Amino acid sequence: MSKNEIKVAVVGLGNCASSLVQGLYYYRNSKKEKFVPGLMHVNFGGYYIEDIKIVAAFDVNKNKIGKDVGEAIYASPNNTAIFAKVPKMGVKVQRGPLLDGVNKYTADVVPVDTKQKAVDVVKALKDSGAEIVINYLPVGSQQATEFYAQCAIDAGCGFVNCIPVFIASDAKWAKKFKDAGLPVIGDDIKAQVGATITHRALVNLFLDRGMKIERTYQLNTGGNTDFLNMLERERLASKKISKTESVKSMIEARGQTIEDDNIHIGPSDYVPWQKDNKLCFIRIESKHFGDVPMYLDLRLSVEDSPNSAGVAIDSIRCMKLALNNGLKGPIIEPAAFFQKRPPKQFDDRVAKQMVEDYIDKYKLVTK
Repeated sequence: MSKNEIKVAVVGLGNCASSLVQGLYYYRNSKKEKFVPGLMHVNFGGYYIEDIKIVAAFDVNKNKIGKDVGEAIYASPNNTAIFAKVPKMGVKVQRGPLLDGVNKYTADVVPVDTKQKAVDVVKALKDSGAEIVINYLPVGSQQATEFYAQCAIDAGCGFVNCIPVFIASDAKWAKKFKDAGLPVIGDDIKAQVGATITHRALVNLFLDRGMKIERTYQLNTGGNTDFLNMLERERLASKKISKTESVKSMIEARGQTIEDDNIHIGPSDYVPWQKDNKLCFIRIESKHFGDVPMYLDLRLSVEDSPNSAGVAIDSIRCMKLALNNGLKGPIIEPAAFFQKRPPKQFDDRVAKQMVEDYIDKYKLVTK
């Protein structure tokens, strides 16, 4: 057992949680300071992968409830890559409240026993000794996300919000966490090298080279439950805001403008056979010297959930440093680098340095 243990509760045992838990097991014995693929920091302020321990988990899928986390992460409809066979962890998945976590499109693949009573989440968090709650609920789960955010506050836990329901970037919720003396990191996790970070990098390349972004789009397809869930277009509002703002802010930061009709960013369709593979199509239209037109078209293929697991691991360890140092409210530095919709947008290069400075300022001091 690690002397620097970080106790984490997971909300939603879907593909992203599966990749996170698999990664914790896969790299549990990795040598300190050795490069770990997909991880930006092997040593994050004195904390390593082996320090993270899952102590509680919540879901509504009856195929997962009551099972050990080490079993539940492989249960249907999870379909992400299996790169580690996790043994039983001694932590069973508990029944959370249904609220708005399942919609008409996912109801057929997420069986819910409506007669089964939800546990007292606050009590469960306290009993487990959880310090941090990480939210992996489906996109559009406004009520459920707010419920678990309040539970985190009531249980005295920090909250890492990986989905585009606005908590850290919402003034009301930011104040709630600040008043409670607790940190929050969010919103909407940015994958390692995914659609949004790639789009931002390309936009910055154009702007750095004196090019104007005239029109751009980002279209995404996938076959996991996230894309199935987003067939209900009403649940997409916050996702589109998050992704669009993440790219648009890069353009506006350079003093340029782009009309809303000339930027389109968002999930496009559900393709079942893709499973957890995400296909992203990016187009940028511009003009170079002499107003001569140029166009860039890019196709990105990536296993969606493992692509965010390393970022989640950094976010968890960052949250632990925040708790150690009594920080409260939205933690700006990691959110700027790890999240699509942080409380304040920064250029990615600036945000990266902000994280390094944060680590140096709040890292563990060993005697």
